[in-house]
Amino acid sequence: MQTAEDQFQFFESVFFEMFGHDVQVSEYRLLQGGSINITVQVVTNEGKYFIKYNTRSHEGMFETEAKGLELLRETNVIRIPEVMNWGRRDGQDYLILENIEYTKPNFDYWESLGEKIAALHRNTDAHFGLSFDNYIGSLRQSNEQKDDWLTFFIEKRLNLQAGLAYYNDLISKELYEKFQQFYKLLPELLPVEKPSLLHGDLWTGNVITDNDGNPCLIDPAVYYGNREMEIAFTSLFGGFDKRFYDTYHEAFPLQPRFDMRVPIYNIYPLLVHVNLFGTSYLPPVIRTLNKYLA
Repeated sequence: MQTAEDQFQFFESVFFEMFGHDVQVSEYRLLQGGSINITVQVVTNEGKYFIKYNTRSHEGMFETEAKGLELLRETNVIRIPEVMNWGRRDGQDYLILENIEYTKPNFDYWESLGEKIAALHRNTDAHFGLSFDNYIGSLRQSNEQKDDWLTFFIEKRLNLQAGLAYYNDLISKELYEKFQQFYKLLPELLPVEKPSLLHGDLWTGNVITDNDGNPCLIDPAVYYGNREMEIAFTSLFGGFDKRFYDTYHEAFPLQPRFDMRVPIYNIYPLLVHVNLFGTSYLPPVIRTLNKYLA
């Protein structure tokens, strides 16, 4: 277990790598984080910074997160924390970001978020996927590029997670085979759209309020996909305010009967949670499969 002195030395060493000279760390504060990384706010004589770090072996996790943040920042449509540095020091991987002080949201916070996500989704690409893989949670996310959404969604999202769950005895062979039958139905169920740049892990925990009361996105799992996937994802784990959805639909209307497709798209994040946290996330997945395979 690291002592406070060890922590100060670690922070000072990573700031030395970033600035190229000694930096004095006066204090640090542990922040509420996820199950994967330790998150801290560090106060130095050069200013305040946000650091994520871990001692686990997730090759390229912070490098790909940094690249994803930069890709989102380049769109210039919504606040994204600036990447200051990333690397590995003393057996720990770390990512240093600009520090964003949370404040109360503005009165039009949800409308603003709806407009900004719609603007983000108007960024497109020739292919679905991305030029590099990344992570969703602590699971590797394959972004191998495909020319059509159905192929990408089935091969690089649903089947990889279903296969991992089957391999780890989290789902039965019978359920795995149901997935194979379900894939055959998807061409008739999902609409065709251009690829949209997606945050990729858009739930309430990954949207914060910046120092001006505006929305800011963190912890992305970016790729180019069908934007319906992203909007469906927002309905999980508490969901967004109705004003977000109303404003998004006004700015960038979704195709008819989107609500009917939400459970299909959400099979992916639910399977991710099955593989990360266990089978308590399986029932809605099974209900969706049974609905279409009845």
